[in-house]
Amino acid sequence: MVSTNQPNLLDVDWSKIPAPQDDGAARHLPGLAVPNVPLTATSGAEVSLAMIPGRVVLFAYPRTGVPGQVSLVDGWDMIPGARGCTPQTCAFRDLHQEIIATGVSRVFGISTQTSAYQREAADRLHLPFPLLSDEELAFSNALRLPTMVVADMVLIKRLALVIDEATITKVFYPVFPPNRNAGDVLAWLEQHPR
Repeated sequence: MVSTNQPNLLDVDWSKIPAPQDDGAARHLPGLAVPNVPLTATSGAEVSLAMIPGRVVLFAYPRTGVPGQVSLVDGWDMIPGARGCTPQTCAFRDLHQEIIATGVSRVFGISTQTSAYQREAADRLHLPFPLLSDEELAFSNALRLPTMVVADMVLIKRLALVIDEATITKVFYPVFPPNRNAGDVLAWLEQHPR
């Protein structure tokens, strides 16, 4: 989302953005089995994270922005955890090969945006992994992922999961600043090889 005070999607002064606090909304996730919920990927395929063998990294974000479009609501940047979807996604893109080299079989991003909306971001950002649409909130509701409501839309709060054989092994929540999330995940993966 483009903001009026920091219009560049990637060059953000994080000292001017409020950090999200740990509200405990992800404490129940470690050890849970991921639900067998098919999600539409930007590749056009239907993906169920419960059916993917091995280690998977899934990062969630509220909503990617489109260059030149105004933010969803005035004050988007001041909503703790709202700003930073593009930097988070680009960091996973930039570290994708290193993450895979740790033994991860797949990386995915997920939001409640439509697959068509996500496809624009995936193409523009040259992502080497698919984004998954949880537009109907079936996956989010099944896991009781932390969410927030902005402009009458339910958005997933920013987090990252390491999933081993369809079971959540590690949760990164809250995530701040977003552009460091992929590096934090990579560091954990290197310390916890499969």
